[in-house]
Amino acid sequence: MYYNINPYVWKVIIDMKHNKPQTAGRPRSIDREKLLDIAETIVAQHGVAGLTMDALARAANITKGGVQYCFGNKEGLIKAMIMRWSDHFDAEVAQAAGGNTDALAHVRAHIKVTREADVQDESRFAAMLAGLIPNSDQLADTRAWYARQLQGLDFSTEQGRNARLAFIANEGAFLLRSFNFFDLSPQEWQAVFGDIERLLEPPD
Repeated sequence: MYYNINPYVWKVIIDMKHNKPQTAGRPRSIDREKLLDIAETIVAQHGVAGLTMDALARAANITKGGVQYCFGNKEGLIKAMIMRWSDHFDAEVAQAAGGNTDALAHVRAHIKVTREADVQDESRFAAMLAGLIPNSDQLADTRAWYARQLQGLDFSTEQGRNARLAFIANEGAFLLRSFNFFDLSPQEWQAVFGDIERLLEPPD
């Protein structure tokens, strides 16, 4: 039943079972969160193209098999990075909403967190997401995530439609700012997000 296991992964499993270090002087256990931290550093310094299984293994001082054991392949690694970023973003939105579970409050908090986010962190996330979009599984996951952001809005009302428009405008601004497609100052971007937030005001 083990015939199809990647030989690198099989070696890591055996080494871990016998508490055997993979290479002299190298750590015995693999900290998945630490690997994700290192992977983010590599993306920040060299872009998504520079993030390879070999590069991460060298930076973390473990075997390539250890990286494969945690993530499978580069696609799995990037997906894990995106999932961690999304979970962190969702937690910040929940905190910004202050316990208010109303759909409009959620959109308002979502825009607030985006507005206050670190631009470099946004750029790394956008680059990773763009690198996985051709993958149908990731596209489905991303669509499901976006659908959840608008859940509960009543699009039969003007306020609900304005909230949807504000959300879409916010995501467009996020991508444009992340990829530096618009040469706007930080103050100008803040003004843009302020205009977007005003779409959430109750209609007259």
